[in-house]
Amino acid sequence: MSKIPRRALILIDVQNEYVSGNLLIEYPDVRLSLRNIARAAEAAKTAGIPMIIVQNTAPPTAPIFVKGTVGWELHPVVSGLSAAHTIEKSLPSAFTGTDLAAWLRDNGIDTLTVAGYMTHNCVDSTINHALHDGWAVEHLIDATGSVSYKNRAGTVSAETIHKTFSIVLQSRFAAVMTTDEWIAAVETGTTPERDSIFNSNQRARLAI
Repeated sequence: MSKIPRRALILIDVQNEYVSGNLLIEYPDVRLSLRNIARAAEAAKTAGIPMIIVQNTAPPTAPIFVKGTVGWELHPVVSGLSAAHTIEKSLPSAFTGTDLAAWLRDNGIDTLTVAGYMTHNCVDSTINHALHDGWAVEHLIDATGSVSYKNRAGTVSAETIHKTFSIVLQSRFAAVMTTDEWIAAVETGTTPERDSIFNSNQRARLAI
């Protein structure tokens, strides 16, 4: 019989910049992800799962996330939540330069459920960091989102970025699930499926 996970819900950078500012989430629809963030937070509150709210801060010369600006502020979906812990960070991973790891260990957390923005940047970095430091991780695929990019390496849509990163995360780094699936897992005390690089690759090869 598997041990019931001792979870913490970490809400990463749910800030106005992504909703009404200069870095608008494109996929999934930000209204959907915000609703699911709110639902996950309510489920966590009901289940007694501690919530950690993370806020990104950029230098004063940056075009986004400058401390004290409206874009930097937490979105109302999370600003009114009762957080067990709050973190201000300046790099993608919520672990780097913060006390997150110490707080998790002090509180006996073994599983980190991650939602927020962006799938391919701060969410991905935090999930990778958590796995490397020994935590099991869950990623709420419909409670996060991405933007599109164009640079000297090429052009890619937000949808492709979000889906690709989610598939890669499921292959090794996290149990990727919808908010509905996560709430059901919390209510039943079950541990969601985590995949492997090998199995993910073999399925793809068989499909070809």
